[in-house]
Amino acid sequence: MATALIDHAVPLIRAIVIHPDGRSESSRLATERLEEASGLARALDLDVRAEEIVRIRKVAPATLFGSGKVEELAALVRAAEAEAVVIDDDLSPVQQRNLEKAWDCKVIDRTGLILEIFGRRARTKEGRLQVELARLDYERSRLVRTWTHLERQRGGTGSTGGPGETQIELDRRLIADRIVKLKAELEEVRRTRGLHRKQRQKVPFPTVALVGYTNAGKSTLFNRLTGSEVFAKDLLFATLDTTQRTIRLPQGRPAIVADTVGFISDLPHELVESFRATLEEVGEADLILHVRDIASPDSEAQRKDVEAVLAQIETPEGKARRVLEVWNKTDLLDDETREAVLGQADRLRTQGKAVAVSAWTGEGIEALRETIAGLIDDDPETALVLAPSQGEALAWLYENGRVTGRETDAEGRTHVTVRLHPAALGRFERQFSTS
Repeated sequence: MATALIDHAVPLIRAIVIHPDGRSESSRLATERLEEASGLARALDLDVRAEEIVRIRKVAPATLFGSGKVEELAALVRAAEAEAVVIDDDLSPVQQRNLEKAWDCKVIDRTGLILEIFGRRARTKEGRLQVELARLDYERSRLVRTWTHLERQRGGTGSTGGPGETQIELDRRLIADRIVKLKAELEEVRRTRGLHRKQRQKVPFPTVALVGYTNAGKSTLFNRLTGSEVFAKDLLFATLDTTQRTIRLPQGRPAIVADTVGFISDLPHELVESFRATLEEVGEADLILHVRDIASPDSEAQRKDVEAVLAQIETPEGKARRVLEVWNKTDLLDDETREAVLGQADRLRTQGKAVAVSAWTGEGIEALRETIAGLIDDDPETALVLAPSQGEALAWLYENGRVTGRETDAEGRTHVTVRLHPAALGRFERQFSTS
C-alpha cells in the first residue's frame, strides 16, 4: 500500500505589488520601480499575483489613495485572493492601518519590506544587531497597528509601570530600553572596528571598498578579484554582511578589498543610521569602487541613488574621497551598445574615472587591477641596495610594497626601486639592514 507523501514546504503568501507613481523624487521610470518592488517582494518569498502602477495626483492623508481608488484596488485584492499588499512607498501608521481595514489583508510598505529582507539575510552578529535596531526604530511609531493588546491598561504599583500605565506606553518604554542597549552594543562594534583599523594601519595596505546598487554584481566582482566564494546570486540584497580579503595588484602591491551591503533608491534612513558602523569602512577606504549594472536601462538613475547614499557617509577630515566607476555586466549588452560602452570606458580609464568589465566572464578584470593599482599607488618611491644575502628583505619588499625597478650589479647586489608607505619603510629599516 502506497504511503502518501507529506509536503513540508511552507506555502507562499499571495501578494500584489502597487507602485504609487508621482510620490518619489527619483528620476527612475515607474515601470522600473514597479519591477524592483516586485523583485523585493519575491526576495521575501511572496507569490506576486498582480502588479499595478497607480498615479497619485493628491495624497489622501488617511489612505494615501483616494477613496475610489481604494475601492478599485480592493476588487483587485479580492480577485487575486491576495493575503498581502506591498506598497512601494512609505506609509504612515494611520495609512497602513486604514488600508488593512479596507482591504482586509496585511499591508507592507517599502521600508517594512526592506527591513524584513535585511532581517532574513543578516548572518553575522553585527548584521543582526543593525537590522534589529532599524526594525525597532521603525516599529516604535507603529505600535498602534502591530500590537493587538493595546487597549488594556496595566495597573499596580510594581516597578514595571505606574498606576494606570497603558500597555502601549509600557511597550514603547520596553522598545526604547532595547534600542538603548542595541546602540551600546553597536558602539562597541564600532570601537572594535576602529581597533582593527588601527592594527591594519600598522601594516599599511591600502583599502578598496565595493559599493553599488543592489544586484549590480558586487559580490561576483569581489569573488573574481579575490578568488573567494562569497555568496553571489541574481537576487536583491543577496549579501548583507561586510567581507574583507587581501588581494595582489600588478607588481605585487597588496590591498584589502571590502564587499559591502548593496544600496537602493529611497534606502530607509533607519538602515543608513543602523549600518553606520559598517558604512564607516566605506568612508575610511582609500578607493571606492562604484559597481554599476551598465546593462540596466535604469543604470544612470541607480548611479544617482548610490551617490546620494555615499553623500551621507562621512569621510575622515583631510582624507580625499576617490571613486572609480566599474561598469559591470558588459556581457549582457548587444554588440553595438557594447562597443560604444567599451570605447567610452577606455577614454575614461585614462583619467581614472571608469573601467568596463564583466565580473561573470572575467573580461576587463586585469585592466581594473591595473587601474586600481595606479589610483592607490601614491606612496613615495624609495631606492634601496640589498646585499646578495638579503633575499628575505627583498621578499618583504614585494610583500609589503610595490617594486617598480630591480637590477643586479656586478658584485651581486640588488638595486631596488620600491613604493612604500612611510610607516612600512620604517618597519623595513628596523627589521633589515641596508647599505
